[in-house]
Amino acid sequence: MAAGWRFAMICRAVLFLCLFLFLIFPAAAGANPPGVTADAAVLMDARTGQIFYDKRGSQRREPASLTKIMTAIIALEYGRLDDVVTVSRNAASVSMGSVLDLRAGEKITLENLLKAALIISANDSTVAIAEHVGGSEKRFISMMNHKAVVLGALNTRYANTNGYHHPRHYTTARDLALITRYALQNPVFNRLVATREDTIVFCDSKRKEPVANTNRLLRHNGYPGIDGVKTGSTPRAGNCLVASATRGDRRLIAVVLHSQNRYRDAAALLDYGFTEVQQVALGRPGEEVARVKVTGGQVESLPAVTAGTVQVEAVRDQLRRVEREIKLLSPVQAPVRAGQKVGEAVYRLDGRELGRLDLVAARDVPRHTWFYRFRRMFTGGSNTSFTWGD
Repeated sequence: MAAGWRFAMICRAVLFLCLFLFLIFPAAAGANPPGVTADAAVLMDARTGQIFYDKRGSQRREPASLTKIMTAIIALEYGRLDDVVTVSRNAASVSMGSVLDLRAGEKITLENLLKAALIISANDSTVAIAEHVGGSEKRFISMMNHKAVVLGALNTRYANTNGYHHPRHYTTARDLALITRYALQNPVFNRLVATREDTIVFCDSKRKEPVANTNRLLRHNGYPGIDGVKTGSTPRAGNCLVASATRGDRRLIAVVLHSQNRYRDAAALLDYGFTEVQQVALGRPGEEVARVKVTGGQVESLPAVTAGTVQVEAVRDQLRRVEREIKLLSPVQAPVRAGQKVGEAVYRLDGRELGRLDLVAARDVPRHTWFYRFRRMFTGGSNTSFTWGD
């Protein structure tokens, strides 16, 4: 009986200790990066471009219909939404995958073709877009590749407008996040990728096609704050998704490529970003971080201190990887005034700059006087006989 009582007391003590640790360290719960099934994945801040999660983000992958994000960018920047497009035989012949079932000679506006491309991922619509905007499909693809370079998506190359398999058609999760971030700056793109249901209307007939977005996160009870972007799927690329969501003033972009469950993976990444990303202040006002050389002054160096703090956003477990680089304007010429900029502190995470903070002189440094130079002649530069301070 006594043994059973002692065992019960031990169990209660262990339970109490666990509860105590949980209350003392609540941040540890859920702080680990999410486990995603995707072969490659990235989570990016849409406003700053900062990466909060990266799983093989620089590995080349097939983009499938995520290609159409760039197709839409080129169409929106070089075409007009009310342009009337006459469907060619070439565009009408596209039958693989999701299609709008375009017919040669039909007339439809560029806006309706974009709806088909972004909402239901219609492969024939992208060919019609390319021929109209670029003059030919080949020239349009060249425009896509040029834009990728301009945006810094240097590991991306397009061989078509819709994402069909091709050995020279590839991208990376990081590049897709970068391209999507740029695309989301366009209000029309924003509107179309957030559309749940719509109707595609043709110009010269009574033909109307109701469409529903292929992105299940956009559906009723899908994901809180979801506002885009695009699905993609081929046998080689697997199931892919770029998803964006907004809560408060934070918008996040999640990219998952070749995923066993793209919606669950994207939701897990977005949850991670919204719960674990926090704003932190780097630097402390008045903190001495270096000494800067002074020429022509009554002292040879002075303290360089931080002028304030810089606010950055980071996942909690990333903070220990933040690095600080000190860049001094050295030497500085006297006279130097307290508060004068003498350098910068640059904060980086995994090589990417987070922010900069001015470094300033902690005190005044007067210029040399004739008496100072005279004293130096007899002391040989030593300050042993006089206390001048530093």
